[in-house]
Amino acid sequence: MPNQLSARVTLQDELRFLGTTGTGHNIQLDSPHGGNVGVGSSPMELILMGLIGCSAMDVISILRKKRAPVKGMEVRTVGDRVDTYPMIYTDIHIEYIVWGDVDPKAVERAVELSRDRYCPVWSMLGHSVNITWNYRVESGDPPSAE
Repeated sequence: MPNQLSARVTLQDELRFLGTTGTGHNIQLDSPHGGNVGVGSSPMELILMGLIGCSAMDVISILRKKRAPVKGMEVRTVGDRVDTYPMIYTDIHIEYIVWGDVDPKAVERAVELSRDRYCPVWSMLGHSVNITWNYRVESGDPPSAE
């Protein structure tokens, strides 16, 4: 089947799993209800990471194609969940921070293209979750990663 992706999870102990993608990349998964809290990311955190990772890749690719002088970019998100099971997301907010002498309209357009055309994660989540976003362009260099 074309465009097929795969993954598996293998129990390690308590509620901790080792996730492995079909391409061989690993990630630790854990539950806030397990005995190994903090060992890995929760599945709900990974949904947020998938969303902003997908969109960030779109946005930086679009800005680079426009030859925007991007010195750095960071994308942050916060998701609000209901208090009852299955504790789904109701609202997700994304913030894009771009460093460099970049036209703000170019950033706005890149995010719109990610949202409306390119990011499959946003497209899937957007049918059931209210996703909002904002951006800002900062002059100078991004803070060093620590």
